[in-house]
Amino acid sequence: MSDVIRVVVADDQQVVREGLVALLELLDDIEVTGAAANGAEAVDLVAQGNVDVVLMDLRMPVLDGVQATARITAGFPDVAVLVLTTYADDASIATALRAGARGYLTKDAGRAEIGAALRSTAAGQSTFDPEVSRRLIAGLTPGAPAKDAAGLTSRETEVLRLIAGGLSNPEIAKQLFISEATVKTHINNTFAKIGARHRAEAVRYAYRNGIAGD
Repeated sequence: MSDVIRVVVADDQQVVREGLVALLELLDDIEVTGAAANGAEAVDLVAQGNVDVVLMDLRMPVLDGVQATARITAGFPDVAVLVLTTYADDASIATALRAGARGYLTKDAGRAEIGAALRSTAAGQSTFDPEVSRRLIAGLTPGAPAKDAAGLTSRETEVLRLIAGGLSNPEIAKQLFISEATVKTHINNTFAKIGARHRAEAVRYAYRNGIAGD
């Protein structure tokens, strides 16, 4: 990936789509390479190349954002999807993450927050706005047995739950009363066991295997 983040904007509302394009064009390190009015157009634009991140609405005609996200992450693994939607209910969040979305923002987000999220998403990190993070954390069930077969220890499972809740390494360290170095060790061990290359894949694993709640 170059220093400039190449973005496709997907939203079925023309005024929103054009507004997002105009907003992103004010950011020096972001280049909008396409705009789609539905999920099918977004997939087609990704297939043409020259895309790092898709800024994806969820509720769209022809092909919705969840289906489009699943097709993009399956067919173009180097392209990340950042959801930007009006909806922050548990079902919408869970289905988007299961489809492969790397981040999730609501449309209350401002230019600076969207820009920061695009940068984090392009760098392979998971990004959630505060409301989404609260919902993810509220859905966690501490102490519940993991439903995976990766051989995670109880502490590794706990760390994975917190990653799925959108917490950063310093936040995990604070919550578990351990050092950041210990957190990194647990994360490295966990990623190795579950075959995750980055936090977004770890989040998807946690949801698919019942480690994080819907």
